[in-house]
Amino acid sequence: LSPPLPAGDSYGVLPRPCRALVLLNPQSGAGRALEDFQAVVQPMLADADIATTVFVTERPHHAHEKVRDEDLSQWDTLVVVSGDGLLYEVVNGLMERPDWADAMKKPLCILPGGSGNALAASINYYAGNDHVAKKKLLTNCTFILCKGLHTQMDLVSLSTASGKRLFSFLGFGWGFISDVDIDSEKYRRLGNARFTLGTLQCLAKLRVYQGRLSYLPAVPEQGTSPAPRDPPAPVTNGQAGHILPPAGTEAAGALPADSLLVPLGQPVPAHWTVVPEEEFVSVYAIYQSHLGTNLLMAPAAQLHDGCIHLFYLKAGISRVALLKIFLAMSRGTHLDLNCPHLRYVPVRAFRLEPRAATGIMTVDGEALACEPIQG
Repeated sequence: LSPPLPAGDSYGVLPRPCRALVLLNPQSGAGRALEDFQAVVQPMLADADIATTVFVTERPHHAHEKVRDEDLSQWDTLVVVSGDGLLYEVVNGLMERPDWADAMKKPLCILPGGSGNALAASINYYAGNDHVAKKKLLTNCTFILCKGLHTQMDLVSLSTASGKRLFSFLGFGWGFISDVDIDSEKYRRLGNARFTLGTLQCLAKLRVYQGRLSYLPAVPEQGTSPAPRDPPAPVTNGQAGHILPPAGTEAAGALPADSLLVPLGQPVPAHWTVVPEEEFVSVYAIYQSHLGTNLLMAPAAQLHDGCIHLFYLKAGISRVALLKIFLAMSRGTHLDLNCPHLRYVPVRAFRLEPRAATGIMTVDGEALACEPIQG
């Protein structure tokens, strides 16, 4: 019943008995996270000898402050019961600690309590489980926690023109997909159905976004000169996907260096690819398999493949073709449609420079101001 072990994966195991800090957002999704936790999760954790301290968030950024300032040594794992937004708060709170390099070694667990639940759906998929949703997905993810196996996960470092540094575990988006995510917030109580309704509404007023997209391909593309030799391979030091610079290059506590990026004011390096089109319907850089419980966007993705899966939709696509892509995405077969407007490329870094501050940008489903950004 354990997840299959891909070659080269190293797994840790939680201690028994185990102490878990549970961070729970009672407002997430359809507002049932607390009762589902008490009814489904707590009895399973008690049987598995996992003792819980439950912290119920009362406002935005509450979990961020809690994990940034708290002494975490009393817990063996941090468990997030919510949608992806609360885990985003937790990751960025941990990265603001002076001891972030140690804090990020603390195993994190996501139990789906929101309407999106993309990471939970991804982990369920990587574990070889059938596609499920709602209570069944919650049960599957709780069972993974009870078994106590944990492994590494990639994080993507994002920097914006205004100087923000963000750490993202799921994806960055601009255009149609981000519009659906944010415009459908008002239908949270519908759970996952909010995204279907949001998609139909955004299809009705389909917009085009202008900007320049550039990327560093994960494998050299045909017709391009090979990239210059990389610096020595970074060491992950058993952390949750964090790449550390070579020892002695940075002050203690300094965040990891973005070794593949040049400052946003400078042109991208010559061995990057600049997309010739500058009009898009959507740009989405995803690092996990699922964009939502029912959206298998990057079937090839793995928890720590060192890869950003970049999708972009060029302007000119019809509403019918766009709807077909979204319907096929529920099975992960959207690339088989060979739609000429949809492009997919695995990359190691990317940059997006909008021509105007129009459209919503999202990171892990949370809204960002529209500005140049790279990751």
